[in-house]
Amino acid sequence: MPTSEPAVTNLADRETPEATAEAAMLIVFIGPPGAGKGTQSKRLLSYLGIPHLSTGELLREEKSQNTSLGRLAAQYMDYGRLVPDPLVLEMVGNRLNHPTYAKGCMFDGFPRTIQQAKSLDESLLQRGTPLTMALELRADENELIGRMLKRAAAEKRVDDNPQTIAQRMDVYKKQTAPLLDYYAQQGLLVTIDAMGSQDEVFNRITAAVDARR
Repeated sequence: MPTSEPAVTNLADRETPEATAEAAMLIVFIGPPGAGKGTQSKRLLSYLGIPHLSTGELLREEKSQNTSLGRLAAQYMDYGRLVPDPLVLEMVGNRLNHPTYAKGCMFDGFPRTIQQAKSLDESLLQRGTPLTMALELRADENELIGRMLKRAAAEKRVDDNPQTIAQRMDVYKKQTAPLLDYYAQQGLLVTIDAMGSQDEVFNRITAAVDARR
């Protein structure tokens, strides 16, 4: 992370919108490659009637619209550097103030590190809308690799081979293991068995989510 960060407004200084006074579903969804996270995410978003919040899309949007935050982010993005967490969180806070997100959202691509998770938690607590849960899809790694290899063969994905898939799995484990431990310690982690039909897995997910409402 860059040591010098642009000055950004503290989320604590922002007025919490009345809409967020109601219980909102704020979810971090975690899952390894091949576990069906993309499919299940779309179904869960529809089930809950909430949008997804992608920090990658948010950064690109702010930059393309030439907002003040977008110009600050461009100072990093244009040089291939990571945008500092406080700046990303300021954008997230602004977006959560929009009525579209009154019922909550599912975070996509964020957090990726322990520090990001802690910063997100602090920001959400300051807003009076703490994170509801961290959903983890878990499945046998060999089963997932076999599933991805079959899909690669069927769709003729030449880039998906045993070596690249193994590398993706390794990156996932290294990035997410600390996050899973962190959310488990917070009492927010709910692990879902990702093996079975799409409907079976989705039923497990909705049961877990409904228990947190």
